[in-house]
Amino acid sequence: MTAEERVEHEEARFSVPEMDCPSCAGKVESALSRRAGVESVETHPASGRVVVGYDPEATDRDELGATIEGTGYAVESDENASLEPIRRSPRAVATALGGAVLLVGLLLRFALPGSDAALFSVLGRTYLLSHALFVASAAVAGLPILRAGYYSLRARSLDIDFLMGVGILGAVAAHHPFEGAMLAVLYSVAELLERFSMERARSSLHELMELSPETATVRRDGEERTVPTEEVVVGDVAVVRPGERIPMDGVVIEGESAVNQAPITGESGPVDKEKGAEVYAGTINESGYLEVQVTSEAGENTLARVVDLVADAEREKTDRERFVDRFASVYTPLVVVAALLTAAVPPLAFGWAWDTWFLRGLTLLVISCPCAFVISTPVSVVSGITSAARNGVLIKGGNHLEAMGEVDTIALDKTGTLTTGELAVTDVVPVGDRSEEELLRCAGAIERRSEHPIATAIGDRADGADVGNRAVEGFESLAGRGVRAELDGTVHYAGKPALFEALGFDLSGTRLRSDGGICLEEGCHEDCESLRDELVARLEREGKTVVLVGTDEEIEGVIGVADEVRPGAREAVSRLRERGIDRVVMLTGDNEGTARAIAREVGVDEYRAELLPEEKLEAIERLEREGASVAMVGDGVNDAPALATASVGVAMGAAGTDTALETADVALMADDLSRLPYLVRLSQTANGVIRGNIGASLAVKAVLVAGAPFGLVTIVHAVVIGDMGMSLAVTGNAMRLARIEPEE
Repeated sequence: MTAEERVEHEEARFSVPEMDCPSCAGKVESALSRRAGVESVETHPASGRVVVGYDPEATDRDELGATIEGTGYAVESDENASLEPIRRSPRAVATALGGAVLLVGLLLRFALPGSDAALFSVLGRTYLLSHALFVASAAVAGLPILRAGYYSLRARSLDIDFLMGVGILGAVAAHHPFEGAMLAVLYSVAELLERFSMERARSSLHELMELSPETATVRRDGEERTVPTEEVVVGDVAVVRPGERIPMDGVVIEGESAVNQAPITGESGPVDKEKGAEVYAGTINESGYLEVQVTSEAGENTLARVVDLVADAEREKTDRERFVDRFASVYTPLVVVAALLTAAVPPLAFGWAWDTWFLRGLTLLVISCPCAFVISTPVSVVSGITSAARNGVLIKGGNHLEAMGEVDTIALDKTGTLTTGELAVTDVVPVGDRSEEELLRCAGAIERRSEHPIATAIGDRADGADVGNRAVEGFESLAGRGVRAELDGTVHYAGKPALFEALGFDLSGTRLRSDGGICLEEGCHEDCESLRDELVARLEREGKTVVLVGTDEEIEGVIGVADEVRPGAREAVSRLRERGIDRVVMLTGDNEGTARAIAREVGVDEYRAELLPEEKLEAIERLEREGASVAMVGDGVNDAPALATASVGVAMGAAGTDTALETADVALMADDLSRLPYLVRLSQTANGVIRGNIGASLAVKAVLVAGAPFGLVTIVHAVVIGDMGMSLAVTGNAMRLARIEPEE
């Protein structure tokens, strides 16, 4: 195909709130698939969304929307519609009216039989006033069902609407208007309750969508203007006052404030922002005045990407969801056939009562719908994923949620995951009669001229201690060893122990007293330690880089620099073990000494040091060959091969990071390891909820199917327990996931 012949395909997304069960989704999918120009259809009943890929030369969005509405489901333009319209919907009104008429009929039939007058007789059957009321109730409450069943027939879909419609018509036609009315009213009530429950499950996603403000205050041509967020462009300066939401991702160019980032990162406390700091759309400016230069347009900011990824999470079905779909595709036809045989065979073969066996067959027909069973998994997935998103954890599919719940081994990258990824001074040991301030003043003056990360850490410590500065001349970088410069006319050095050994110092023979002074051989104390063999070696064992400071005649002090362990890292590892994680492994490119020290400090079971990115991948593969189910936690960039290979790849600190959001299976939006035990707990609980929902649904259906042919289960039982009851039960059980919160 030539470039000219290629057609650019487009994607349209529709909000279809009434499409809240798999049978509804199947009807919509079937209708869209038959339309010319439609390339792909994805229906997501748990979130009420339809995604259609189409050829714009063959059809358009309006035609696709009309096709969806042709299946009997309204297309909503506002995905944030409240739950209130459900109570006032035509379906609710019809159900209420039908229920009222049914109640009057019941009173006449059972409480006031003397007032239940005979109206007329047809074919030997006498029709009472209560019968007429039952028929009226079935007609009023059943009309939406019959209408939906008609659309199902057009779509050639053997779904619950069609089956219930057949059941209502059959009951009335067979002179069982009471059963027909009960079926119509109870099923309508069940549908309304199911829709209400489903909307509650969807509400978390709606809350995410509502975080983005509709308008923004921007400064253009020297004036402040309030414009819709859709009109804000990259480069605009947004003015954000205390209490307002930040409208777009951007960088602070003026002002200081504390910003509540919980909507994006899940962080419990506000984060201080000043000039140069990155901020995210949907977060709340709590105290100060900020001017933010916009770096992304509407629909492309962090919040929009999170909402899109959460909404798309239904695309990847879990193994259990696929099992349920396969089971349902066999279960429904089998039970429908059983219903027909139950209604026909006993009267025809044995001459038993038609009325009795017709009602038993009708009951089986009602039981044949696996609605609660099929919805049990996706509603749990949506509840779990949206709950995680509210707490700063982005899970990109139900399959990843399920896989995370099965993980027994977690591999952690060191730099940026267990540690902050930023070097800091940890030890300042002056030698002789110098103070820490004097040592930092000397080291800071030299190192401020260097761009090396270690030098930056020492310079920052000196600045933070406010030790002042010294005049520096003749600065020179000694590649791989350290730096040299003149301070007040004297040449000073700062660098590795090897640099000072090259200058002629015997570091092993130099001994230090406990007060930092040089120990003379004739006055050696028992508590003296060798500079090289004890002090330097101890710092190196602790995973620290050692920097010596001095002249070519004397050593003035020792400074230890390290990548600091993240606060709460040890606690996070401990909580992972409490959640049943068998092994916690640290993978790092750092040297053996640093790896050993960090592993000991955070309490991991084992570590692998001096690994290249491809060797981290091999380490993951080795763990999986040993039978482990592994989650790899890293920064989403350097660890990309290992993240992709693991059963679940978890990127940390992904807010605002396109690479991490796109490549990882799960993203911890904040640099906060406490979200990792939360993720494990949520996933394990979600798997338990899904198993419980599936097991309970199967058990209830099995009992109902077994009891119906013997008259132990009536239509009321089938609807109230098998449909309405189980739908509410599985939805309510799934909503438990929304109550799981990270432990601070």
